[in-house]
Amino acid sequence: MSIPAALERRRNYAGPAFFSYGFRPFFLGGGLWAALSILIWVPIYAGVWQWPSAIAPLDWHIHEMLYGYVPAIVAGFLLTAIPNWTGRLPVCGPSLAALFALWIGGRVAMLTTAAIGLPVAAMIDTAFLLVLLGVAAREVIAGRNWRNLRVLVIVGVLALGNIAFHVETIRTGAGDYGTRVGIAAVILLISLVGGRIIPSFTHNWLVRENPGRLPVPFGRYDMMTLAASALALLSWIVAPSAIGSGALLIAAAFMHIVRLARWAGDRTLRDRLVLVLHVAYAFVPAGFLLTGAAIVWPLAAPATAGIHAWTAGAIGLMTMAVMTRASLGHTGQPLMATARTQAIYLCLFAAALLRIAAAMTGSIGLLHGSASLWVLAFGAFAASYGPLLIRKPPVWQRGAV
Repeated sequence: MSIPAALERRRNYAGPAFFSYGFRPFFLGGGLWAALSILIWVPIYAGVWQWPSAIAPLDWHIHEMLYGYVPAIVAGFLLTAIPNWTGRLPVCGPSLAALFALWIGGRVAMLTTAAIGLPVAAMIDTAFLLVLLGVAAREVIAGRNWRNLRVLVIVGVLALGNIAFHVETIRTGAGDYGTRVGIAAVILLISLVGGRIIPSFTHNWLVRENPGRLPVPFGRYDMMTLAASALALLSWIVAPSAIGSGALLIAAAFMHIVRLARWAGDRTLRDRLVLVLHVAYAFVPAGFLLTGAAIVWPLAAPATAGIHAWTAGAIGLMTMAVMTRASLGHTGQPLMATARTQAIYLCLFAAALLRIAAAMTGSIGLLHGSASLWVLAFGAFAASYGPLLIRKPPVWQRGAV
């Protein structure tokens, strides 16, 4: 299908704006769940609430961040980006609503494991990523967009990680391998996609607003960094305590530091929508470095410090950066970080730092402070961007392409 034909069919969409594009339900649903799941988990972790579930509270928290929140944002990103990659009609209307309902079903299943049992919950929960992968693969293959199949390979690894998590939980009560596979898949996805969009958005803004040194485009060094990262993460998944794994993680950290420095982020201070991408990506090498250091020098840092640099920092802030930018762009709003959006970024940045500090010190107060800022950030996203995502007509219905 040609791009003009696809655009014409998009303009003919007459259903609810909320189901006109994938980013709308999944960004709003994911943002709300990111806040709500922490509000549920912290009192349980503190022993204030009883936990009527067949899965341990910590494992539920890990799962719902990695395999609940993250897949929603991945779905919103993929279902919005793939039509741009292929020129095909976006998944919308009843099909999108059904996919969103399947994601919600997974969240309900994971909350009711005591009632329905772990095997049934696993079948319901794992279905979403598998169906999403099938839909995305169909569109990419039909559009002959072979270059972006590598993104789907990583999403496939994420889906396998979720299956592994459930199998481990049913058999042993804890999803250790599944957790590491999930973290590794998402960090590789950020490294791959971030390595394309961050230099691109930075280049476009600098050419227009601040001529001078430009970011180095995706090239051989980036491929080497991705390969080194994949090797380090694979070693960490298989042998998380081996000195060799720690050394590989530390080496990958320095490669990412060099990579980030090549993108001219220091020249983007005036545009917070661009700057936040660089700040979020900085947590990628921080996670590699802290996780590697915890293996090589166990007394230097706890393993959870690096884990939360990756999860609260890189994943939390990068997904928020993508959600806000895409929501503005695809609803026809100016690409500008308002004071409220900047406050959201600041809250998440502080939440990540506090969570790393809590891991380093064992402070419950810092953990609660981090959780409060995290909930505030995602709650503010839902309040600020929710009206755009629910009611704003698709851009093609308003004459924009």
